[in-house]
Amino acid sequence: MRLPMILDTDPGIDDAVALAAALFAPQCDLKLITTVAGNVSLEKTTRNALQLLNFWHADIPLAQGAATPLLRPLYSAADVHGESGMDGYDFIEHQRQPLAIPAFQAIRDVLLASPEPVTLVTIGPLTNIALLLTHYPECQFNIRRLVMMGGSAGRGNFTPNAEFNIAIDPEAAARVFTSGMEIVMCGLDVTNRATLTPEYLAALPAFNNTGKMLHALFSHYRSGSMATGLRMHDLCAIAWLARPELFTLKSCFVAVETQGQYTAGTTVVDIEGKLGLSPNAQVALDIDVDGFRHWVAEVLALAP
Repeated sequence: MRLPMILDTDPGIDDAVALAAALFAPQCDLKLITTVAGNVSLEKTTRNALQLLNFWHADIPLAQGAATPLLRPLYSAADVHGESGMDGYDFIEHQRQPLAIPAFQAIRDVLLASPEPVTLVTIGPLTNIALLLTHYPECQFNIRRLVMMGGSAGRGNFTPNAEFNIAIDPEAAARVFTSGMEIVMCGLDVTNRATLTPEYLAALPAFNNTGKMLHALFSHYRSGSMATGLRMHDLCAIAWLARPELFTLKSCFVAVETQGQYTAGTTVVDIEGKLGLSPNAQVALDIDVDGFRHWVAEVLALAP
């Protein structure tokens, strides 16, 4: 069974790998891509996503989403992904354009047209999903679940406590976690461990043209290093869809802090049930790293 899914993304170098997996993993039936400002500006994330679709000759509709968080200014991660968001590879020119409607409306249209529930996969800030839930709450009935790369049950990577995707738009994240939909949270607890080793990275160009392109991007990616290994944060969300047995999950209550100079964007994950509140998310706490690396090789071998 192929899972109908929508991918909300902010490419971003590790987003490029996740998009490859969403396109070529046999378990995934990608219906729509939506972009959001996050790793870099919306203009750049949209351009990058269109370049990737053109690279793979993929006929998937793409809708442009929110250019800013709901209530805050945008802070980008160009220091991690490069000024363009995907420095390191020269993509060829193309004429592809996004749909003429905003992302939250495009998501609504796919949800209402689908004969079966659709999985939302988010690997950037949750702004587009919060807008969907606000403008079209009736669509939630046809969302199977939301699988996100975001948050942390421990330390952060944007502030001491907050993970980047949540911290960029904590108000949107809070809206999602209080929505009542089924949520699978793949946060830093697993994504910091989901690494590709230097030897693995060095072998990528021999895979195919996709491997060559990703190797070129990885040379500019600063979530780790080519000499010690790179963290594949966003790829974990697709990995859970395709190979959930690689992950250890625990049902937890998760709250998102939206206030505080030092705490905004923190995901408070009640692993031990100390708050006495009903769980609202399944939180990934462990990952089979060797199994993850084997799966990545399998998926990339299916790409052009």
